[in-house]
Amino acid sequence: MSFSQLIGQTQAIDLLQNAVKHDRIAPGYLFAGPTGIGKSLAATGFLTQILAQPGETSAHTHQRILDRNHPDLLWVEPTYLDKGKRLTPAEAEAAGLKRKSAPIVRLEQVREIAQFLSRPPLEAPRSAIVIDQADTMNEAAANALLKTLEEPGPATLILLTPQIESLLPTIVSRCQRIPFRRLDPAGMAEVLTRIGKPEVLAQPQLLALAAGSPGKAIEHWERLQTLPEDLLTAILAKPTSLIQALGLAKQIAKGLDSETQLWLVDYLQQIAYQNGTERAYLQALEQAKQYLSAYVQPQLVWEVTLMGQVA
Repeated sequence: MSFSQLIGQTQAIDLLQNAVKHDRIAPGYLFAGPTGIGKSLAATGFLTQILAQPGETSAHTHQRILDRNHPDLLWVEPTYLDKGKRLTPAEAEAAGLKRKSAPIVRLEQVREIAQFLSRPPLEAPRSAIVIDQADTMNEAAANALLKTLEEPGPATLILLTPQIESLLPTIVSRCQRIPFRRLDPAGMAEVLTRIGKPEVLAQPQLLALAAGSPGKAIEHWERLQTLPEDLLTAILAKPTSLIQALGLAKQIAKGLDSETQLWLVDYLQQIAYQNGTERAYLQALEQAKQYLSAYVQPQLVWEVTLMGQVA
């Protein structure tokens, strides 16, 4: 059960299973690789083995870890700060809060890790910490974690990151690196079919955007579903007049948030690449992305981009 759902990560599975088999569990692990390819799934499988206790079935241990209610496990993820209260991205979204900045792993959370490890494990042979998106730690949080990694006690810390370069070299040097790879087309198909998302496979543009990440492919699919069908149809068709281009630009700017507009540019670029569209259009889209990222007035950006496509 531990790794049965993890596809395309043979090297990672072998390294982790050998550590368990030979009872050589490291105090720190760095699960490094792109987002959405199974790092969290691998951490859950690994924890199912190292937090197991006599008399408890693997399935029960696995479920407790999934539910984040194992007493010897602390799972940390980046948070927003709202009126002095930390909120996970899911909590912020449920509360209807819009955030311009990305969530981070905060110094207070790292201090809570040290406090959690100050007591002995209650059930398992060791305590376990998972830090999701560890690359979002600021300098103060990273330095505080470094002290914990130096003397973790009977514990194992697992850092998940897509960007190993964003971590302090001293943190990287204290962790055993477990590499995770992008999936090939067969692996993508197996994962998406297994989790009930075969419709994504019919969207080559989304698969290209995902670049071997099933998680990203699903994110792109869900983003696509938020676009009004009539708007998407109009965007994919070349404007036939300046008035139509101006109206469509207004509809995009008023109807889509800034993040979705940037995503839309990427989506249109992939369609253009695959259709062999003229280079001028690709350059216009790239310039639109740069302007939108620089917070230029969105309606103006789309007006210029779409007017340039009028025959």
